[in-house]
Amino acid sequence: MSRKYFGTDGMRGTANKWPMTAEVALKVGMAAGVVFRRGKYRHRVVIGKDTRLSGYMIENALIAGFTAMGMDVFLLGPMPTPGVAMLTRSMRADIGVMISASHNPFQDNGIKFFGPDGFKLSDEVELQIERLIDSDMSLNLSDPAMIGRATRIDSTRDRYIEFAKRTLPRDLNLNGMRIVIDCANGAAYNVAPEILWELGAEVFPFGVDPDGFNINKDCGSTSPEALAKKVHEVRADIGIALDGDADRVIIVDENSKVVDGDQLMAVIAESWKADGRLSAPGIVATVMSNLGLERFLKGHGLSLERTKVGDRYVVERMREGGFNVGGEQSGHIVMSDFGTTGDGLVAALQILACVKKMKKPVSEVCNRFVPVPQVLKNVRYASGKPLEDKAVKGVIKAGEEKLGKQGRLVIRASGTEPLIRVMGEADDANLLNKVVDSIVDAVKKAAAS
Repeated sequence: MSRKYFGTDGMRGTANKWPMTAEVALKVGMAAGVVFRRGKYRHRVVIGKDTRLSGYMIENALIAGFTAMGMDVFLLGPMPTPGVAMLTRSMRADIGVMISASHNPFQDNGIKFFGPDGFKLSDEVELQIERLIDSDMSLNLSDPAMIGRATRIDSTRDRYIEFAKRTLPRDLNLNGMRIVIDCANGAAYNVAPEILWELGAEVFPFGVDPDGFNINKDCGSTSPEALAKKVHEVRADIGIALDGDADRVIIVDENSKVVDGDQLMAVIAESWKADGRLSAPGIVATVMSNLGLERFLKGHGLSLERTKVGDRYVVERMREGGFNVGGEQSGHIVMSDFGTTGDGLVAALQILACVKKMKKPVSEVCNRFVPVPQVLKNVRYASGKPLEDKAVKGVIKAGEEKLGKQGRLVIRASGTEPLIRVMGEADDANLLNKVVDSIVDAVKKAAAS
């Protein structure tokens, strides 16, 4: 069955336009309530959100849907996505919901689900919900006496702060470190700076004044330029940039150089192997991760298992293979010893632990390998399926033959935006650029026809 509502990371779209309307959100709450209503006890739902203006609308619509199905709703307010996953398990909830469009601009929003185990839903469960959204659910409505209640709880912020701090050894502190933290005016604005301060760091926060419109605007992990400038300005030891829902992280070293998720995974994998903490001889990443990471891991006797794009698929492979470290180049870092999904702040804390342990500057700690030249270009399209065009297929095949074994191509449609992503990497940068440009041109022509 084709997917109508769900993409690679839950539902996502422009707020107040299909499918991110109050009407659809109401039906989503009802449908998810039916799927996760598994007995005659009082069922629980926890709902967190980021700081987008549309979060209020979607939150209230979901509340109506869940309570109509007899589920009690606990509202967390602004909360990082990994915090919602953790609290879903901690509060013994039947389902967890995060209202967020992650790194997208404020006008977008989305709905992510977590099962009672704190993991994102499988494709099969999402399809169950999809089938119900467009069906008549009137027969599933609760009796008047069984309609659910909605309660806003305030203690969860402190619970996430304590959880994050406990991922570090008790005797480790950040005394003497100057840290810039960019919270993207998003979900972590009121927890991330406090965690770093409580651990002893001198903290320089920004992106901590959300107004409903400025989430991810010229800040956060997708716009690290402001962070790099601030690190230089205050002579910080490190800069940490989260995205809107704080499930991904990008680091900036003391020289204002950006460090991506591949380097962070290399740091953690090498450190955890030395400490005997890796549960399997390797890590999991997506097809987008750099060949340099794969070669680095191989040099340390570790493998790199690749999945399709999406941290949900990384987590699925980690669970299948018994891996406890995985992630994406974009900064989703998953450490299953601590949580069930990517956690930008906890990943940053692990990097800080390595910096303290090695007693070296961030520029040395986070420079584990030389990346293979990589090019990523996006082509926006209005409709159709450009990748099924015969001419596009021919150009892609020719490009693969030119790169041979010294490079690779990953061409895919985005699961969250109407984009074709053309990524290539090869040791020969000039050849790589020619190949990628030829594919981009072919895709543009197909998209325009």
